Amino acid sequence: MKKIVILALLLISIQTFAQVSINGSLSTDNRFRTQQDGKLSWNENRFNLKFEGTPSDNIHYYSNVRLRAYSSPNVSNMSDLQSQSKEYAQPLGIELREVYIDTYGLLTEDLDVRFGRQRIAWGTADGVNPTDNINPDDLEDIFNFGEHLSSDAVSAIYYLGDFTLQGVYIPVFTPAAFPYGDWITAFTPNLDLPPGVTIGTMNDEIILPENIISETQSFAFKIGTFILDYDVSLSYYNGRDDLPLLTKVNLTPIDTIGTMSAYTEMTYPRMQVVGADLAGSIFNVGFWAEGALFIPEEKILDISFTHPQYGMVTQQEIALDDKPYFKYIVGADYTFTNGWYLNGQFLHGYIHEQGSENLNNYLLIRFEKKFLNDELKVVPLGIVFSTTDWGNFSDNYGIAGGPEIDYYPYDGLEIALGAYLLDGKGNNLFSNVKDFDEVFLKVKYDF
Repeated sequence: MKKIVILALLLISIQTFAQVSINGSLSTDNRFRTQQDGKLSWNENRFNLKFEGTPSDNIHYYSNVRLRAYSSPNVSNMSDLQSQSKEYAQPLGIELREVYIDTYGLLTEDLDVRFGRQRIAWGTADGVNPTDNINPDDLEDIFNFGEHLSSDAVSAIYYLGDFTLQGVYIPVFTPAAFPYGDWITAFTPNLDLPPGVTIGTMNDEIILPENIISETQSFAFKIGTFILDYDVSLSYYNGRDDLPLLTKVNLTPIDTIGTMSAYTEMTYPRMQVVGADLAGSIFNVGFWAEGALFIPEEKILDISFTHPQYGMVTQQEIALDDKPYFKYIVGADYTFTNGWYLNGQFLHGYIHEQGSENLNNYLLIRFEKKFLNDELKVVPLGIVFSTTDWGNFSDNYGIAGGPEIDYYPYDGLEIALGAYLLDGKGNNLFSNVKDFDEVFLKVKYDF
């Protein structure tokens, strides 16, 4: 808590004695499960603070700090309740989301370079971008599509006539953030166990790349231009997948009736990604398309277990083939003459899906309209459909989304009330959490 107070005082001092622009937002987000006796699944108060300045024509700086307060206590003993910082009774968190320096016309007037922690967003699709692989995914909130962490990087853009050339270098590997609480169930793979075998205890270990530059670095290039009023680009990324892959399973008997203790290891495979995207309009219809060819390294899954007749048995299978696979998304949006807005996208291959045989299909649809001079927005339909097999949709489907009402009574203030409804059948992203329906109330003020 002392660190947060010191930071706030420092920012106020900076604004007082320097020409710094400060803005941000305050928000509260509360969610309750409808099928689990009203379980409080999410309770957060957030304070986003952004400050930036341009002391000269060649320098710009920017920082984004996020302070978060979680009302769910994390208390396990009496000493936790005695903490003067109240960190267990009312948990707090602080994130340095971005902090960077822009230099314009460095070495040559056509070259801009950004140094520091930054969000480098690639792709033209709405929320889900197969070419957006530079920054690690932030999956803490699975309904916040397209959220990423920032990366410590050097990013340079060179302007060459109608073309822009961008190069990015990241020396440090950062893994993706996983969903909060029991939402991890959505991304948990199913272990194929022999008949009669159950897991009693589970221990997992994440193996990060060795802390040497050749193992942790990544780089990317992009070239963009306009062709027939379309914004188009080609890109290349060389680094690691930010989501871990299961590469080791060790099963040890606990008793004589088939209960096992499981130990697992997960690693981050290297990959290359060649991407392309475009965005424009056809008459009054906005249109975009984006695709990425993923070229992974082969990874082997080592499985060891105790056999009642042969003792310790070890076998191997391919965890990830080195066969390239292609993810893509196409979409369009249109505003009708009566004010209704429609946004639709078709996606092949979501963030967590690896390998050509594991890519599923998703249909994303959002239908909304504003009323009362834009003070009220109604979203009767904002939903995602998924399936592993269009030919047998009834046995392999997932649905997520729901209605929402947004109210803007004053400038900068937004009040949102809605629901996340989930259903599914088979083994897919949403069927794994089909009992997690919840309603939410969110309030946000931008200043």
